[in-house]
Parts: sequence; C-alpha cells; structure tokens
Amino acid sequence: MGRVYLDHNATTPLRDEARAAMIDAMDVVGNPSSVHAEGRAAKMLIERSRAQVAMLVGCKPQQVIFTSSATEAAALAVSQKGRHGGIFGALPTEHDCLAVWSDADLPALQDGGLDAHGMSGLSEAVSSLAGKDWHSDPGPVALLAMSAANSETGILGGEGRVVGSGHVNDGPRYSTLCDITQLAGKMPVVYDEVTPSYAILSAHKMGGPKGVGALINFTADDPEPMLRGGGQEMNRRSGTENIIGIAGFGAAAEAAGHDVAAGKWGEVAKLRNILEKAIAAVSKQTIFVGKAAARLPNTSCMLTPGWKGETQVMQMDLAGFAISAGSACSSGKVNASKVLLAMGYDEAEAASAIRVSLGLETTEEDVVRFADSWGAKFEKHQMRAA
Repeated sequence: MGRVYLDHNATTPLRDEARAAMIDAMDVVGNPSSVHAEGRAAKMLIERSRAQVAMLVGCKPQQVIFTSSATEAAALAVSQKGRHGGIFGALPTEHDCLAVWSDADLPALQDGGLDAHGMSGLSEAVSSLAGKDWHSDPGPVALLAMSAANSETGILGGEGRVVGSGHVNDGPRYSTLCDITQLAGKMPVVYDEVTPSYAILSAHKMGGPKGVGALINFTADDPEPMLRGGGQEMNRRSGTENIIGIAGFGAAAEAAGHDVAAGKWGEVAKLRNILEKAIAAVSKQTIFVGKAAARLPNTSCMLTPGWKGETQVMQMDLAGFAISAGSACSSGKVNASKVLLAMGYDEAEAASAIRVSLGLETTEEDVVRFADSWGAKFEKHQMRAA
C-alpha cells in the first residue's frame, strides 16, 4: 500500500493547474519592470495572477501585494502599526509569524478563538496596551492579529467570518490584521461589515508553490515598504517579482475558488467525521479539540493523554502516514503546543496532540486505513503502559 499524506495544513500537493501555469511562466523572458514587449508580457502575467488571488479573497486586485510568504506579509503589516495606534497585539493562539511581534501578552480566549461578536474580552486588553483613555482619542489604539482559522486546531474565529477593524461594545477602536492562510481555498472568505486593515495568505496552503504569499491591504494608504530598491509592487515591496511562483499562486487560487464554490470541502468534512468516529471507537480517552465548535472541514486535532504526540507522528510515519504534532513551523520542538496550553489544556494533554489534516484527494479508504493503523498502535501503547 502506498503512503497516505494527511498533513495538508502544513503544505499541500501542487495542483495541476499551478504546475501548468508555472511551466508556462518559465518561458516568459522579460523583466516585468521593463517597458518592451517582453517586459509587458511578464507584467501581464503578474497582473492576471493578482486578479486571480483577489477574486479568491474578495478584494480589489490593487490591494494584493505579493511577498515571499505569509510570514513576510505578516511582518510587512506589523511594520505599519504606527499608523494604527503604535501597539501590536496577538493572542497566544496566533501563529508564531504573528505572535513573535506582539508588544504584550493578551489573554487567551475561550477555545482559543473569537466569539460571534469578533473580539470577546479584548476591550480591556486594548485599553491597557494603549495606556491611554481611548474615549478621548478618535483614532485606533492598536493593531490586533486575528486568525480566521487556527492552523493547529482548525477552530474558526468569529464563527467563520473574517474579523474587521472597529470597536467592541463601545470599547476602544482597533485595527485588525487577519490571518486567512488556512481558511482561503477551503471555505468562502466572508468579511464582517467592516473589512480588516490587512490579511495574509500563502500559496502553498491551497495547492500553489512554496515561497510566495500575499499581503492584502484594505487600508487607504500604501504600506511603507520594508524592502527598498527598485520600487516593484507599486513601490510597496522592492525586488524583481517571483514570476513563476506568482503564476502558480494565481492558478491555484482560481482553482481553489472553483472547488470551494462546488462544495468539494463538504465531502472532506464527512471524511474527517468518519475518521474521528473510528478513533473514538478505539480510544474513549482521546479528546477532539474544538469538536463542538465551528472548524475547518479538513482538520482534526486529537489529544490522547499519556501518549506523546511526537511518538505518534513517528510511529504513523513508519506505518506510511504523514501527520504532524501541530503547526509545521513548531513541529519537531519538544515543548507542548502553546495554542493548546492557552486554550486551557494541561501539559500532558497538550504534549499528546497530533493534527490530521485532509485534502481533496483524500479518500475514505485513506482515513479508514489510518484509523485502523492508529488504533493498533494505540492498543500496543496501552499494553506497554499497563
């Protein structure tokens, strides 16, 4: 039997559409900054991709700024915090590319996400971060990171809506930087009545190539570039554009949008439920994080206290299954997941986490085989622990 890839939240297989677009882009000779015919052809390819990404995420093409990754996009957005009150805050459940920039610790929220109103419990946090009376200042007092979907648990923030800039219950005004990396391409990108100030995403989470991402700038002002030089990306991010990667990104975004519209991820959710039901039948002690909450259709974060997550990952790898013990950026580190700890799970529970994330090519046979293999490993673990 062949290997089964169940780590799509870490990265996805390259889509055929993206591969074809990238191969075609390899024959585009011109520099997109050149004014001759070859340069204009390269520029046209980039602008087509920009429109494809914009269509997926529901913004204007000129609001899409191509970067090397969602991580770079996050850094570019955070560097603009001076325009949004000078304070940047990130929940402890945010991806490290955002959490690392936080000026102060913000309190964890129930389930590590957001309530229906967007930012439950953050009014006081914003006021304390700003250190001033927000009633007397008409401007925003902070830029806050808000994930549309958590990469480790799949739990959706704001009940699946992308949280916009605004204020909470007549509390302090804030601007938002929303991470839609895991959401885009799996579910419709739906905004609050007010959009966020910024959003970030990455091509390789939706079947595009690694090494290209985007910052979506919903503000009226162009961001001050971190990379200065030739003034590419309309003076917002210098450096000759990664035409091949951008072409793959655009093609993947368009194809992903079609899949979302066709409801294909609903079938993936059914497979996720089959998997969890099979695991629960074998192990009554396994916890499915966020099972009662709104989640991504493909993600199952499972805790089996007493059985180390990294041990499970290695055993399942040897059995032919690729899974992870959390975010790919932190997987391999022995510390328990900071996301799960922030959500209130104890060290033993958090250290036992594995993440199984399915893709459109995943079959029922794949998830049944995984559950059977995992169950056999679990029984052996139980015997050794007895």
